[in-house]
Amino acid sequence: MKAVVTGAAGFIGSHLAEKLLIMGHDVIGIDSFSGYYDPAMKEINIQGLLKNNKFNLVRKDILDTDIKKLLEGADLVFHEAAQPGVRASYENVDEYIRSNIFATAKLLDAVKGSKVKKVILASSSSVYGELSLYPFKESLPVKPISPYAMTKLKAEELCHMYHQEDKVPAVILRYFTVYGPRQRPDMAIHGIIRSAITGEKFTLLGDGSQERDFTFVADAVTATIRAAETGKPGEIYNIGSGIGISMLELIKNIEFLTGKKIKLEHQEEAKGDMKKTLADISKAKRDLGYNPAVALKEGLMRQIEWMKKSAFNTKTG
Repeated sequence: MKAVVTGAAGFIGSHLAEKLLIMGHDVIGIDSFSGYYDPAMKEINIQGLLKNNKFNLVRKDILDTDIKKLLEGADLVFHEAAQPGVRASYENVDEYIRSNIFATAKLLDAVKGSKVKKVILASSSSVYGELSLYPFKESLPVKPISPYAMTKLKAEELCHMYHQEDKVPAVILRYFTVYGPRQRPDMAIHGIIRSAITGEKFTLLGDGSQERDFTFVADAVTATIRAAETGKPGEIYNIGSGIGISMLELIKNIEFLTGKKIKLEHQEEAKGDMKKTLADISKAKRDLGYNPAVALKEGLMRQIEWMKKSAFNTKTG
């Protein structure tokens, strides 16, 4: 089969493209190599991909690309490209609207009327906002509290519209804080591990009681591929572990695994930061056969080992 992966040089996108190639698919990767964090990290992400003759990389922004032409003969489309980051989204709302809404609309419009069998949208648990009903079910009303979350929700709404009006076979995945090798440097686990390795202080926002449902990248990739195989068009699926942990507990785990005490610098809770995320993954288990296989400590150890070898383990972006 032929698959198109947007954001193919990014964290999840590069892992996904690798897995698709292992499965024997031809893969076209699209990535703009934006400067949200050091593009050199993305170059490292795709080194293995570029050695595979079944992989073709297009170094362009979706909005500056002839998407219809790239989709010719495609069976599957995985839309992983986005402008990430909750806190950064307050500083440049226009870029988030452009990259997360306009680009998604262009892609879905190009899929309309094509022979693409499934489009998978990478969305985010951030769309739930400050709900008090845990774990989060896909049927709950959503209340985004950041520009980033709002643009991800609008991307979901575009998928629903194109599915209903134009029969675009779109499936939505709400990822819950994905971590693992190649994780973006602005994400908390990356920063905590970097502090353990370098001895520099880690800035903890809030009192550390915030809870997150963390998903190892290999589990997220497995779920994404299964969504392409058995996901129901028009449906939303939570992709998480179903287990929550506080930031303070997370720090203790990383201290134990590294044997290093992490120096903390406390700052006020960040605007748009959700107090708790916890996924109800029963729907993904039922429809996708999804069952997360990597426990948190094992996943953290894999990321620690990767970061120890990475040339970027002392960089913040």
